[in-house]
Parts: sequence; C-alpha cells; structure tokens
Amino acid sequence: MPESNVRREAADKRKAANAQKIATTQAERRRLGGSDRSWVPWVFVPLGLLGVIWLVVFYVAGYQVPGMSSLGEWNLLVGLGLIAVSFGLMTLWK
Repeated sequence: MPESNVRREAADKRKAANAQKIATTQAERRRLGGSDRSWVPWVFVPLGLLGVIWLVVFYVAGYQVPGMSSLGEWNLLVGLGLIAVSFGLMTLWK
C-alpha cells in the first residue's frame, strides 16, 4: 500500500511539472508573437496575385503603360520578386 501512494505522488508531480512546462512554453510563444499568424494568408495571396498580374500586364501591354515602359525589363524582377516574397511568407503560415 505505501508503494502505490508514492507512485501516485510521483505521477502527480510529473503531471504538475509537465503542465508548468507547457504553460511556460505557451507564454513564451505569446510573448514572441509566434502563436497568431492568421494574417499570413491575407498577405501572401494578394502579393502572389499582384506579382502574376504585374507580369501579365507587362507581357500584354508593358511598353504602353507609362510606369512600366520606364522600368523596361526590370518589370520581370518586380513581378518575380513579389511572387518570391509571397512564397517566403507562405513558410510562416501554420
């Protein structure tokens, strides 16, 4: 009988230590801002679409649009850069 009480107390201590460890980890995540990433899809989807639209407009009528004609072939870098940033943001989404 005394042995089972000791085991029960040890199990309770382990549970309490695990609960404390989980609470500390969650508090650290909240402090660092890593728990709420609901903003990520609202940013990476429009950025990716903007990059694709930029490239399509450049290929269709790039030299007729005043701002795009001054950039010349750098429009490819702008469009692909927007798409690359979008892919980079996708890695933050959980």
